[in-house]
Amino acid sequence: MATLCHVFGVHRSSYKYRENRPEKPDGRRAVLRSQVLELHNISHGSAGARSIATMATLRGFRTGRWLAGRLMKEPGLVSCQQPAHRYKRGGHEHVAIPNHPERQFAVTEPNQVWCGNVTYIWTGKRWAYLAVVLDLFARKPVAGQCRSHWTAD
Repeated sequence: MATLCHVFGVHRSSYKYRENRPEKPDGRRAVLRSQVLELHNISHGSAGARSIATMATLRGFRTGRWLAGRLMKEPGLVSCQQPAHRYKRGGHEHVAIPNHPERQFAVTEPNQVWCGNVTYIWTGKRWAYLAVVLDLFARKPVAGQCRSHWTAD
């Protein structure tokens, strides 16, 4: 930091003073903050930063979504909408667990080969994740578990 201050001809104490001094109150920001609070209340808490930025712009207060997000974060406003379900990109086969059956599903005795799968089911409010283990001889489930999060045990 001392080198940069020397290059630009600024005293280090001046730099530290400017860094640590409180910001002046901004009238435009206070007006925008009140608009964000009002729009959040009008939407019954469902509007996020993008929606609030659009609604504020329509009212004549030019606001981007990042500023709207920061203005929402100051008083602790959060959208009550569930975020969109995001899927993980499929990767390569796990090295520690190779594919032993190699698509040879003709099994002669029970409990020789099991296979499993995890699927998701919409329950009306949120996703539930169902894990099932099948015995390939009987083609019937051996075990199953349903949880609210896919990383659950």
